[in-house]
Amino acid sequence: MNRQGQENPLGTAEIPSLLLKFSVPAIIGMLVNALYNVVDRIYIGNAPSLGSSGLAGITIGFPIMIILLSIGILFGVGGATLFAIHLGEGKDTAADEVLGNMFTILCASGVTLMILGQVFLDPLLRLFGASEMVLPYATSYMRVIFFGAIFQVLNIGLNNFLRADGQPRLAMITMFVGAGTNILLDPLFIYGLDMGMAGAALATILSQALSTTWILAYFLSNRSHHKLKLKHMRLKKDVVVSATVLGLPGFVLQVNNSLLNVVLNKNLLLFGGDIAVSGMGIINSVQTILLMPITGLNQGVSPIISFNYGAKKYGRIITAEKLAIIAATAIVFTGWILTRLFPVQIVSLFNREPELIRFGSFALKTWFWCLPIIGFQILGANFFQAIGRPGSAMILTLTRQVLLLIPAIFLFSHFWGLNGILYAAPFADGIATLVTGIWFFFGIRSLNRERSLMSDPKAGH
Repeated sequence: MNRQGQENPLGTAEIPSLLLKFSVPAIIGMLVNALYNVVDRIYIGNAPSLGSSGLAGITIGFPIMIILLSIGILFGVGGATLFAIHLGEGKDTAADEVLGNMFTILCASGVTLMILGQVFLDPLLRLFGASEMVLPYATSYMRVIFFGAIFQVLNIGLNNFLRADGQPRLAMITMFVGAGTNILLDPLFIYGLDMGMAGAALATILSQALSTTWILAYFLSNRSHHKLKLKHMRLKKDVVVSATVLGLPGFVLQVNNSLLNVVLNKNLLLFGGDIAVSGMGIINSVQTILLMPITGLNQGVSPIISFNYGAKKYGRIITAEKLAIIAATAIVFTGWILTRLFPVQIVSLFNREPELIRFGSFALKTWFWCLPIIGFQILGANFFQAIGRPGSAMILTLTRQVLLLIPAIFLFSHFWGLNGILYAAPFADGIATLVTGIWFFFGIRSLNRERSLMSDPKAGH
């Protein structure tokens, strides 16, 4: 029951309608957010002066951009979670302190990353796998990106506070504003003003600066329930530590994702050269578009599962999870069919160089061999997070991206070269899904046992 004595719809409303209500805005938001990097790659890949080398340059910079994302998640997700907890406890002043503290630390992080990026950019890009040919393209792009690091970190971080302040629709609109601006500015800067890689990066940071300004305008206006105030921006150790701990799982996952991309890029360069790195840039973009809806679906189903787990309504949990898995499988299966039927057309959206189309088409079909089962693996892993078992969720998530895929890339490439790198992905996807399936089976069986005990208490004796 809520404070007005009404039942929470999470525990009473029809599961299909709840899933639609919570998932659709999140899916749209995730897809819009994915457009930033994908649109840059499409425009860069089709620019005559950039082509496949430009694609390779942005692919080398991608792991660094994931690190910027991870900082926003660390203090944004962690801070917004602590903010929401304090709101639930009726501690409005404590919530305001969290908002102010996280604003300060996000700004400080952004400035620090900007300085470090400018000072160590060249060795950093070489460490991340840039060849002599690709290095100028990656440098041109990432130097501008680092100048706008504060906007990237603030945009990602504060967007979580919009949702926690009861504005999920405004958070989605903010993403639309940023992505829409990026789509409009990219051709102007890359083609119209002939700014090349720097133009693509400038379009990205200007669009994120606009999104950040939009969010700040909300938190400084009378529309917000909780405002940014100078007196709350002085850092408090307990606030920073608590928020950081809450944001660590998402941060760790993103850092591991960055590590995966570095390992992948360096091995691709070793066994396939710059063209292989360019091709993987295309695969990353397609993968982002195909899997972002699953992330949104997961964001929608998680509060339904968590609430009903707390309310001990286990039947509703099973129904919600089953529907979400069916929907996720339908989404990824559709994507898999498209990669089977139209690989050349998909690669050609990004670049039309014959060598890149040949490699990219083969790589697209190979990398996504096990795509139809990935929806279940992602939702199955996050199911445990939603029922208060973050350790299990972390292990299952890391199994696919880190524990299996990174060793497989090294091992398979040793025996089968470039093809081995590509086949490492379906191997990791298949084994990780099998492990998740076993873990998930016992998790659901445990819920069914609790459900039986509740309906027949004598069964427990």
